[in-house]
Amino acid sequence: MTYTTTFTPGVIPNPYTGNAPGSAIAATTALFNQLNTDDKLALLWFAYTEIGKGITPAAPGAARLQLAEGLLEQIKAMSHSDQLRVMRELAEKVNTPICRSYGVLSINTKLAFWYQLAEYMQQGFVVPVPVGYKASTRASRVLGDVISLDYGQQITFLRNAVVNMGVDPLA
Repeated sequence: MTYTTTFTPGVIPNPYTGNAPGSAIAATTALFNQLNTDDKLALLWFAYTEIGKGITPAAPGAARLQLAEGLLEQIKAMSHSDQLRVMRELAEKVNTPICRSYGVLSINTKLAFWYQLAEYMQQGFVVPVPVGYKASTRASRVLGDVISLDYGQQITFLRNAVVNMGVDPLA
């Protein structure tokens, strides 16, 4: 008897949450990947705002956020327009020093990195989503899908969303 496995690029398999092709996580991740850059960034902001309080114990405990502190401090020291440019470059996988540094971080550290950026946005250190920003219909749908996932699935989705951002210089 022959066995085969199916792998969906950009989707991290997770045996605990049913992250198989066709699952709610895989479908939501696929929809997220189709969004434009600004909608991806806004969705991450809203997702971290909506479910971020639960990410706090999950991400920093497993992550080595100190490995990303230099990047976070660099971003924090930039003007708001440069901060937005860097976040867009991360999402668009532009080959820059910051994107390469981000690319070598672990999955959980990447998750914690975006959580910390969201915290900095709320504190006013990093450019926030513009007041009155209206997400596209597609982005609103994806956010609704994310919110409807259970907690473990939400964390897996967020990992899937941030894992392939940046540039892995070792790949």
